[in-house]
Parts: sequence; structure tokens; C-alpha cells
Amino acid sequence: MAPAHQHAGYAPNLESFLHTKQPLEASIETAVALFKRRQIRGPEPCALATAHVLSQVVAKSKWTDVDQLLDRVYQVGRKLVDAQPQELVVGNIVRRVLGLIRDEAEEDRNEAGNNDLGASVPDLRTAATTATASFTSSFPSSSGVPALTSSPSFTALSRTARQPSLVAAGSFQSMFSLLSAAVDMSSVSGSGDVSTTVSGASTPIHAGPGQSVAAGPLGRVRALRDEILDGIEEIKDEIGQADDQIAGFAEGQIRPGDYVMVYEPSRTVEKFLIKAAARRRYTLLLVSARAASSTDASPYAPLLKRLAAAKVGVIQVASSAATAYLPRVNRVVLDARAIAANGGVLASSGGGRIARAAHAQGRTVLVVGGVYKLSPELWTDPEAFIEWGDPGRLVLFADGGMLDGIDVESAVTEYVPPNLIDIYVTNLGPHSKDYLETVIADHYKNEDLELYRQG
Repeated sequence: MAPAHQHAGYAPNLESFLHTKQPLEASIETAVALFKRRQIRGPEPCALATAHVLSQVVAKSKWTDVDQLLDRVYQVGRKLVDAQPQELVVGNIVRRVLGLIRDEAEEDRNEAGNNDLGASVPDLRTAATTATASFTSSFPSSSGVPALTSSPSFTALSRTARQPSLVAAGSFQSMFSLLSAAVDMSSVSGSGDVSTTVSGASTPIHAGPGQSVAAGPLGRVRALRDEILDGIEEIKDEIGQADDQIAGFAEGQIRPGDYVMVYEPSRTVEKFLIKAAARRRYTLLLVSARAASSTDASPYAPLLKRLAAAKVGVIQVASSAATAYLPRVNRVVLDARAIAANGGVLASSGGGRIARAAHAQGRTVLVVGGVYKLSPELWTDPEAFIEWGDPGRLVLFADGGMLDGIDVESAVTEYVPPNLIDIYVTNLGPHSKDYLETVIADHYKNEDLELYRQG
């Protein structure tokens, strides 16, 4: 009898992986195994799993400089990419983390340089006090100028009387005398001596050999580690909030009275449609490759219920008849599993055919997807990224005799060329194809574009 955790419903998935406490190497191998077995699949789950693993690498690895950390993240990232090469978001998150480390290291170096510069500047108040004391001690008591440091009854009146005497001296007027006039009276001790204690408010004070090492190399590593981990958490938040942010731009893309066609909508597209339905009355044409059956529950039942409550009309269309409805359609909305630097898109299989038909009819094709799906790679061979799935939905096992010697391929994803797409809506807003290069430049470093530079 199989163990309880191997029964149906207890298979490892993203949720269990994120909440499992493991050593670093075991966590990396678990993620690789889950990617290879497709137990973690889809852009968002794969992106979250990758960010989780890399955060553990930063937190648990032993490193003393940035180069060691970059190399460690790079090696682990390549393992994850090799385990699921069709999920391009894995490589995107690896590049984002590498760029984050470089940015935080550069900021840390700039701060260290500023601190060193501050440490090299002498304390002007202490210098002024020393110069004033040496200046007053150079006068004999018979010269008529009181020896300020030798008088125990030195008060604020004597300090105010000092400035006119220095001006009268003429040749003795100097910068030291001007600076000494700004010395706080609280620095004068009860015995008449000027205190040399510095508060450190204006001049940085660095820890000495016997003091705290919080500002030393070990403290810097800990601070840098915390900054990088905070940055990875921000990437996770971006991934989780991308769908809601994309939905916020729906009202500007769907107008009242539009006929909108979608093909097998993902959660991103569903939120997009529901948000638009809050203020727009449109008609939705829902295209699905699955044959309609009264015995099968519709996977889009929650979406249909929400749209019906918003008084949005829905027409369910078989994929084979989708092109017949295109003359009435205003725009087509597709979900992107990945977006290339040149604007090409990996979409669900069947979406490319609808995009080509819509382009031929002069209809607007709109693609939605988070920035984390935008890959800086130029796909010279897009077919290499297409994922192939189970052909069981096309042919039955009982028909094996009839299919002897025939290979049946069932594509899960399909490449849509950039010339078929009009608008890209990300969590940053709607973009044209030409603007994607700017978005890529803002999120990726040139040094990290090629993950196989050493392979």
C-alpha cells in the first residue's frame, strides 16, 4: 500500500513546496524534480517557485563577496532553467535576481565610498578649539589679553568679548578664530576647559578596533543580504499582483458595445474581463477547444456567473467556428505565457489561428501578461519553446490499432508572430511592440542576458 502522502490529492505542488522547511541543497533538488515532473507548471507558479529558491540561496549560502553570490545564483538558476526550458519565466526571474544583486552591490559600494570620504574629513570644531587654545596661550599675562584657558572663571561674557579683541588685532584675524566662535558653550567643562567630545551629528564616527563590527565587512554582508532578500520579496509581490494591475487597464481597452473574443481565458484574462464588466456593457464570445457537453461542468462557470451578474452577454463558440464570428468582433484578447523581446508571444495552442484570422479581418489583437513574462531573449527558433502535451484528448487509447505507425502530436502552446499583435497590456500599462525594448532595459542587465555564457 502506498504511503499516505502519495495518494491522489497529496502530490507535491507549489503550495506544499513553499511551506516545506528543507536544507538548501534539498530545496533546490526538490524544485528541479517538481519542474521536471510538471507538478509545478504555468508562468506564475514557476516564477514564484524560482524566486523562492533563489531567496533561499541568498539567505543560506555562505558568501563573503558579491562575485561568490552571483556565481552561486547563476549556477542554481541554470539548473532550474534546464529542468523546465519551455517555461521562459524561470530564466526571467533568474536574470531579475542577478540584476538585483548587482544593483544592491553598486549601491552598497557607493555608500561605503561616501562613508570613507566622511571619515577622511577632520572634525572642524575640534580643530578650531585646539587652534584657539594655542592662540590664546601665546599671549603673556602682561599683554592685556586675558588667558582664557587659564582662568577658572571663564564665562559666556569672556567668549563674547574675545571676538572684538581678535578683530582689533588685525593681523591675527584667521579662519580658526571664526570657527572657534561657533563652538557650543555646552562643550566647555566646569573647570574652564573646552571639551573635545564630538556628538557625531555632523561628522561620521567610525567604530574603533574594540567597538561594534556592524559597520565592518561582516556587517556589510549582512546588510547587503537583507537588502537583496527584500528585493526578491518585492519581485514576488509583483508576480502576485500582476493580474490585478493588468485588470486595472481593462476599462481603457474595452469600450461600451464592443464584441470581445477570448480563447480559453486564463485567470489573467478572466480578471481583465470582470474588471471591464464593472463599467462597460459589452458582449463576450468565449471560444474553447473543448467539445461542449451537457455532462461536463464548464471550467469557466465562475467567469460566466460573474459576467451574468454584471449583465454582460456571453456567447460560447466552438473553436472550429470562431472565424465565422470575427466580422462582428471588435477585438481579440489572448493570454501570453511568455513574450519575446521582438514582440512574439507564446500563447495557448489554437490562439495563433484566431490571431491570424483576426489580423486578416483587420481586428485588434490584444495580448495581456505581466512584465515578469517579458523575456529579453530573441527567439531565433521559437518552435524550440513550444510545449507538447498528452495526445489523449485527440485520440483514444482504444484506437491504437487504427493508429499503428502514426505519430500524434498535441501542442500545449503555440507561437504567435509579433506582426499579428497590436497591443501588449502589462502591469505597467498598454504598450506597443516598439516600447518593449525600453521595458526590457529597465528590468534586465546586459551582463545577465545570456544564461549559458559559460556552458
